[in-house]
Amino acid sequence: MLDTLDKILELLENKDFPQLGNLLKDMNPADVAELFEDLPREKMALVFRLLPKELAADAFAYMNPDEQTVLVEAFSDKELHDVVNELYVDDAADMIEEMPANLVKRILRHTDAETRVLINQILNYPKDSAGSIMTMEYVDLKRGMTVEEAFDRIRAIGVEKETVYTCYVTDSRRKLKGIVTVKDLLLAPKNELIRNIMETNIIYVSTHTDKEEVASLFGKYDFLAVPVVDNEERLVGIVTVDDAMDVMTEEHQEDLQIAGVSASGENTTGETSHAIAWFVQRQYWIVVWAVCSVIMASVLNTLCDNSMLFIFPMCAMPVVLLAATRMVAFVKNFFLENDDGDDEKRPYLWFWLQNTVTGLILALVVYLCGQLVATAAFTDITVWKAQLFISCFNVAALVTLLSSMSSVIYLKVLYWCDEHDKAVSGTAMQLTSVLISAVLFSALAVLAIVSIMGA
Repeated sequence: MLDTLDKILELLENKDFPQLGNLLKDMNPADVAELFEDLPREKMALVFRLLPKELAADAFAYMNPDEQTVLVEAFSDKELHDVVNELYVDDAADMIEEMPANLVKRILRHTDAETRVLINQILNYPKDSAGSIMTMEYVDLKRGMTVEEAFDRIRAIGVEKETVYTCYVTDSRRKLKGIVTVKDLLLAPKNELIRNIMETNIIYVSTHTDKEEVASLFGKYDFLAVPVVDNEERLVGIVTVDDAMDVMTEEHQEDLQIAGVSASGENTTGETSHAIAWFVQRQYWIVVWAVCSVIMASVLNTLCDNSMLFIFPMCAMPVVLLAATRMVAFVKNFFLENDDGDDEKRPYLWFWLQNTVTGLILALVVYLCGQLVATAAFTDITVWKAQLFISCFNVAALVTLLSSMSSVIYLKVLYWCDEHDKAVSGTAMQLTSVLISAVLFSALAVLAIVSIMGA
C-alpha cells in the first residue's frame, strides 16, 4: 500500500493524470478509501475526480468522516448529487450522521426526494436499533409470480439493491410472507410459482430490536441478511452482513474500552515510553507498598515507640496488592467473555461463589506460607517477633479473601458502564482495588501489632 501511495504522489507531482487514472480504476474500493487517509487534503478532490463513477461512490462509502467532509466541501453541486445518489441509503445516512449541520443541509438539498425520505426515516430510529443500521434497498417479490417473472424483476431493479441473493416475498400491504434465494429460483422450473418454493419459517427483527442482538443472529444462523419489520409486520428494510460486522466490531471495541483495554494494545512507541507505560499500568503497586510502609512505620513509632515493627507487615503486603490487581484482571476478562447484553443472564451469584472459593484457597496458601516461613526463620515460634510475623500474614490472608469476595462489585460496575455507554479505565479499577486492599491491610496489621505489643 505504501508503494502505491508513493506512486500516486509521484504521478500527481508529474501531473500524469491519465496514468494515475489507470492505476486507480482497478483498485478495490476499500483500498482506495485507505489511500485517501494518507493523501494531502488539497489533493483529495483531484484524485477522487479521476476515479470511475461507480468506484468513486463505493470508495466514498468506505472513507472516514474526516475524508468525506473534505470531499463534500470540495464537490460541485453536480458531483455531490452524483455521489450521494450512488450511495446505498444506509451508507448515506451514516455519512450524514457524522457531517456538520451546514454540509448536511447541502447534501440533502442535492438528494432526490425518495432517497431523502428514506434517509430521514433511518435517522429517526434510535441509534442502537435495527432501524438505524438497516437498508431499504432490497428485492421484493409477490407470491403469485413465476420464477421467470421473478428473474425479470431482479434484473430490472437488482442493480440498485444492496443484495439480490435473498429476495423477500410480500403481499399488497408489504407484509412479509416468505423469503426465497436466487439458488432456489435457479433450481426451480421457470413456470413454478414463488409461493410454492418460498420459505415461510422466517427469522426477522423489528425496527427497534437492539442492533447487537441483530448482529448475534448472523453468527448463530450464518445469515447474509435479516429482514426488518415494523409493528404491523410490514417489511421496511434489511440488515446486511457487512453492517452486522460493523456492529460486532464496534461492540467489541466498546467492551475493550469499558474494561480498560486498548483495542490496539497497550504498547507505546519507543523504549522509554514503553517502560514508563508498563510501570504505570502494571507496577504502581510498588509505589503504594512503599508509601504504606512509610505510613505504618510512622504510626507504629508513635504507638509502640518502635518504627522497625513495620518490617513485619511490609513483608506480607505485596501478596495482598498483587492479589488485588489479579482479581480486577480476572473480572475484566470475565466481562469480555460473558457480555451478552442480557441482565437476567448475568451470573453474579455464580461469579461471587467462584471467586469466594478462589479467595479461600489463596487465603489458605498465604496463611500456610506465613506459618512455614515463621517456622524456618524463628527457632521459637512463640516469641513476639514470630507472633508479629504470623499475625501479619494472617491479616494478609483475610484481606486476600475479602478482595476476592468483592470482585462481583467490580463486575457490576463494568456492566453498569456497558449499559450506560461509559468507559472506565482498567488501570483506575486496579488502582482502586489496590488502594482499598492496602488501606484495609495496613489498618488491620497495625491493630494486630499494637495488640500483641500491648499484651
